[in-house]
Amino acid sequence: MKHFLTILLLFTTLTMFAQKNGSVTGKVVDKNTQEILPFVSLQIVGTQKGGTTDENGSFRISDIPVGTYNILFSYVGYQNFTLYNVVINTGNESTFQVELEAQKNDLKALEVTAKKETAFTGTLESPLSIQKLTTEEIRANPGGNFDISKVIQILPGVGGGVGGGSFRNDIIIRGGGSNENVFYLDGIEVPVINHFQTQGSSGGPQGMLNVSFIEDVKLSSSAFDARYDNALSSVFQFKQKNGNPNEVQGNIRLSATELATTFEGPLSKNTTFLASARRSYLQLLFKAIDLPIRPNYWDFQTKISHQINKKTSLTFVGLGAIDEFSFAISDEYSAEKAQTINSAPNINQWNYTVGASLKRLINNGYWNLALSRNMFNNDIVKFEDNENPETSPKTLDLNSREAENKLRFDVNQTLNGWKLAYGLSTQLVKYSNQTFNVIRKQILDADGKVVQPELSINFESPIDPFMKYGAFVQVGKRFEKLGVSGGIRTDGNSFTDNGMNFLKTLSPRISLSYFLNSQWSINASAGRYFKLPPYTILGFANTSGTLLNQDADYQISNHLVSGVEFIPNESLRFTLEGFYKFYQNMPVSKNSGISLANLGADFNVLGNEEVLFSGEGKTYGIEFFAQKKLTKRFFGVYSYTFYRSLFSGLDGKLISSSWDNRHLMSFAVGYKFRGNWEAGLKFRLQGGAPYSPINENASRLNYITQGVTVYDYSRLNTLRLGSFNSSDIRIDKKINFKKTALDLYVDVTNWYLAKSPTVPEFTLKRNETNTGFATTDGGQIKQDASNGIPVILNEPSALITPTIGFIWEF
Repeated sequence: MKHFLTILLLFTTLTMFAQKNGSVTGKVVDKNTQEILPFVSLQIVGTQKGGTTDENGSFRISDIPVGTYNILFSYVGYQNFTLYNVVINTGNESTFQVELEAQKNDLKALEVTAKKETAFTGTLESPLSIQKLTTEEIRANPGGNFDISKVIQILPGVGGGVGGGSFRNDIIIRGGGSNENVFYLDGIEVPVINHFQTQGSSGGPQGMLNVSFIEDVKLSSSAFDARYDNALSSVFQFKQKNGNPNEVQGNIRLSATELATTFEGPLSKNTTFLASARRSYLQLLFKAIDLPIRPNYWDFQTKISHQINKKTSLTFVGLGAIDEFSFAISDEYSAEKAQTINSAPNINQWNYTVGASLKRLINNGYWNLALSRNMFNNDIVKFEDNENPETSPKTLDLNSREAENKLRFDVNQTLNGWKLAYGLSTQLVKYSNQTFNVIRKQILDADGKVVQPELSINFESPIDPFMKYGAFVQVGKRFEKLGVSGGIRTDGNSFTDNGMNFLKTLSPRISLSYFLNSQWSINASAGRYFKLPPYTILGFANTSGTLLNQDADYQISNHLVSGVEFIPNESLRFTLEGFYKFYQNMPVSKNSGISLANLGADFNVLGNEEVLFSGEGKTYGIEFFAQKKLTKRFFGVYSYTFYRSLFSGLDGKLISSSWDNRHLMSFAVGYKFRGNWEAGLKFRLQGGAPYSPINENASRLNYITQGVTVYDYSRLNTLRLGSFNSSDIRIDKKINFKKTALDLYVDVTNWYLAKSPTVPEFTLKRNETNTGFATTDGGQIKQDASNGIPVILNEPSALITPTIGFIWEF
């Protein structure tokens, strides 16, 4: 810290006497038709700087004094729009694509939309349950470490897993399971957005998306547009910026966990690119805090945009990662570290998504043709003794690969005030799975008597490539103060027994919005949504090679949501919503009898077992959200959610799920000081999650061979952790040189050392020399651990993570 402050003072002294300028560039289009808008007026709020777009809808404003600004866009016949929190520096030129929405001609419509310029984030199709964060809000988020998957946990209804303070990005939306979310990157579905992702789920310890690519992220937690399939709890839309059309530029970012480099610029007159690579230093951080696991990753991201002609554009996106996982025995070995090593599998993964989207403008709208391919390869190995894998037998050996080839065509038009969208999609799916898994090893007592028979699976999934199909229609219109939108979708597949029954998956939805006046609106939506179970469920087979889950039904989530929205001015927004979700056809483990909605927040595979589709569930609650866009140097968000999450197992009884935290509260604020200083503060609180008591007899019996805790699922989630809370702070200093800029920052996670509650785990006491287990008789540990000394790990831990890093823009 002392050296950091010295360097900071030196840089500040060298640069404080010279006036530095930067620039901003981009394009303005019609939101509904995507047509370019020439001669749109721009104003840098609070300055005399401004300009207009040219005949191609492009703009560039230069010689702007460095600082943070809001940019106002105005055009006759369109609603005004403000870009908030635009950072101008001497390094990278900021690039934006701005969408303006046409304004209705009647006076009543003008009156109700007068103050909804920018704070209103909803659409006609999704007027509620939708939130938006910009790239600057993500980049400067305290404790976020530029990880979009972490930053979104400040939004209402977004939980962070069981403990709340873990290092995983398990995205739990309004009490739903961890595999109920879908992610779109510039309209291309991206199944994997986290490193070391749990197959069949969505969480992992670190996000893959590079914040330098992102213009904004939009979360919809209900009222989904009919074009999106497989969404039960949320749709995330990540909008990437286009590469700078004027010159090549880039940045290098160093933090406690990664080194990232990004380049962008023109490839030709009508073509731009973005490209990045990131290298993990998580293993160094985990070594510093003495964790015995060593995750390591690379990821790559690219976007190429080409304007074929005035009406046709082509976009290519790519995202991929390589993940490697290993263990390390630290000098200060303990029972806790032994339990961590022997309970976790060794994971090696790689994945990619590539896609191309062709957009063509037509009368009053446009069509999209998107072709993409994604692949996920997952290798998991676990040994009876992970500390000595060379001499220990395997208890888990899984190699699984899933690939999807997707083609989607959709048309979007506005006709006589009606918004109309319709389309078709198809996918070719390939899935393979080779699994050897000793679930319970045969255990003998001292007399050689079998006290536990072996339970294991060993199969190669016989699933053949199959097809998935989808079709949708969405139509809506605003009648003065009332907005109405309705849609219907159907999906099918050639694999499951009833997969081609398209009537069975008809999913209607309707949304209503009514503007009481220019500040208040009432919104409501109802809909039914379907999801095909993950491939890890569909492809499971027994030892003889018979598929056991081909009778799978589509999972169903029914949503009812209503709320009010208050926008007192264009930079301030408040929402209050109540929601109710009812689930059907949820998968339930035939072996343990519990709903798989309780699982998915670990490093194993979700669903690689025989299941029944008899589970039900419901989640309901109320949430409040306030967002203040940047004005007078201050910006921030606040959210609070109270909810219940209940799912049933084989017994049909609805009980608290693993995500039934009940209370979620967070706020994040930032202040822009003079001299390009910025400070941020974030606070999160999450109610205690339910958990199951330990089955000590079964845990002792299996600990030597499995190294894992066995929980008593006959008393599923009857206990509850204490609540979690934590706060993070961040200080940035931006230093501008002649052609480059440097952002130096200090980020401190959990600065007041709040303890994070953890689910109790079973282990055995180590001997004094840490060479093995202590025993009651002084001899070697028996296979059934009957002479072992049980230890229950249940001590909440407090971890502070200070980071000093920089972003160099050039």
